[in-house]
Amino acid sequence: MKLKDLLAGVSVLSWGLDAETEIRGVSFDSQQTQPGDLFVAIAGETVDGRCYINEALEKGAVCAVCDRPAAGKLPTVLVENARRALADISANYFDHPAEKLTVLGVTGTNGKTTTTYLIKHILEKCRGAKVGLIGTVCNMIGGEELPARRTTPESYEVQSLLHRMVEEGCTHAVMEVSSHALAMERVRDVFFTAAVFTNLTQDHLDFHGTMECYCDAKAQLFRQCGTAVYNQDDPWAPRILRRSRCCQRSFSIREKADAWADELQLAGDHVCFRLHAGKETVPVQVAIPGVFTVYNALAALSVCSLLGVSWQEGAAALAHDHGAKGRMEVVPTPGKPYTVLIDYAHTPDALANVLQAVRGFAQGRTVALFGCGGDRDRGKRPQMARIAGQLADVTIITTDNPRTESPEAIIADMEAGFPDGAVYHTIVDRQEAIHWALDHGRTGDVIVLCGKGHEDYVEIQHEKYPQDERKIVAEYLKNE
Repeated sequence: MKLKDLLAGVSVLSWGLDAETEIRGVSFDSQQTQPGDLFVAIAGETVDGRCYINEALEKGAVCAVCDRPAAGKLPTVLVENARRALADISANYFDHPAEKLTVLGVTGTNGKTTTTYLIKHILEKCRGAKVGLIGTVCNMIGGEELPARRTTPESYEVQSLLHRMVEEGCTHAVMEVSSHALAMERVRDVFFTAAVFTNLTQDHLDFHGTMECYCDAKAQLFRQCGTAVYNQDDPWAPRILRRSRCCQRSFSIREKADAWADELQLAGDHVCFRLHAGKETVPVQVAIPGVFTVYNALAALSVCSLLGVSWQEGAAALAHDHGAKGRMEVVPTPGKPYTVLIDYAHTPDALANVLQAVRGFAQGRTVALFGCGGDRDRGKRPQMARIAGQLADVTIITTDNPRTESPEAIIADMEAGFPDGAVYHTIVDRQEAIHWALDHGRTGDVIVLCGKGHEDYVEIQHEKYPQDERKIVAEYLKNE
């Protein structure tokens, strides 16, 4: 592809190379650069891509794209915004695959993963569609799973995945859209037929600074979609939608909305409710426990109704869906009188939701085991401890992904939040903490391993070490 075609729509300030030059590929990571590539030097959260221009040259790049002058021998195209340029260049390179798909987005602090899985499941069951998915647990093309490094990948990877979906016959793509992705222009060249807002609670303030900035980053999604499907019960919804000009569809469990639920019944392995939409009333059952499942189901059913799936069809499909890995996932404990669940809850609101759900069906104690990630929002650490102290009968605080922080220092921040009289134990090593919880489990107890969810590793000092909690539980019980 010619350089001028790759840069179509990009605000170019100066050309350092003939616009007719043939470009073989695009890269933004110098380690992945191939001969003939256009290297786009974007600024990451901790490093500046311009530092790797010479490395890209050594790998065979023919040109670099930067938004600030860069030293070195590689010819440079200077643009107004390198991140924005990468998104536009990637869309041009892959021939705008989003335009060939029905793309559906889900944003919010909690519920993104489960909602995307529910949407995918309904469309596949009710329409026979081949659906791609981009998200936290994995990326998917139909039934094929691909590894995912982050919730929403860099714009080049987004366009590459969408292109591959088109090539392999997908008609729809459903995507978790993080606030980071929106703030960093990763989905700039994607139009979403419908976009969901699940909720907004404290998270990622280390990046956004304030809840208002966090909210405003997510709000961008609703300025590039056809219909907003939003949680009417969330207090941030008006701010999320205030600059949106798209159609809007609401859902609620507290009051009437475009789709709303009543007669909720919560059990240990499912939820039931009655769905109201216009003049229709439909019974719904989903095999995922918790009130939040009702919200996620309402969102998914609302999106699919926009695509022509009837409420009855959608509800029938959900009756056979178990959601995503690491979301209220039951871990086998053969012969034991207690239940073990794994959930990704790593924010105050998510932890509260999970523990409230468990309290609704636990026959014995609610036991919470969790930690807080390092190098992330410290403000939520005492909040999560306070919530656990109030809602769990027993809490075990331990390590999550400490990254470059001291696990002991993270735990000290957490301990400051426990209310007086709360029963908790501190065990720094997470594997030992899980063993302790299993050793002390009683009849009817529900032990919730929170925070890791689908993750099968622990991150320490920029290195990831294997740590799958399903295996930890299985091996420990096997060797008892």
